[in-house]
Amino acid sequence: MGRPTVTSGENMLRRIESDRADDGYHLQDQVGFILRKAHQRHVAIFASHIGDLTPPQFAALAKLQDIGETSQNQLGALIAMDAATVKGVIDRLKARGFVEIAKHDGDKRRLLVSLTDEGRQAVERLIPLAQKITAETMAPLSPKEAGTLLRLLGKIASSE
Repeated sequence: MGRPTVTSGENMLRRIESDRADDGYHLQDQVGFILRKAHQRHVAIFASHIGDLTPPQFAALAKLQDIGETSQNQLGALIAMDAATVKGVIDRLKARGFVEIAKHDGDKRRLLVSLTDEGRQAVERLIPLAQKITAETMAPLSPKEAGTLLRLLGKIASSE
């Protein structure tokens, strides 16, 4: 029988554990660096499947599909974007005919965002691709590892 296959992730963990002994700073072992590399990989996979939208644009469409009409600021909060960023995302989606913006009846400063029929059709077409993107991004992991990663990242993301 051959030796068990060691993944690059396991090698990285071994390096991190052995590097801790010398207390040196190694950029490649820092959480921010590793997250950035994982994010870059995910964005490249996303672009290979959905080249005409950015991940934030897709996130806005998917969340609007989930909740329906909402304020621009609330949408930003729900998809983890600041007000300036979500405004740019919404403006680009509006220019493509995917969303419409209306002023709130009671508060003219408040902008409401909703999907157009074209936007609804687009997100329904894109959701299966998004599921493939997630599967491809997580492909190096076992199902148990993927679940653990998502749980731990969720824990980090919700700590404030």
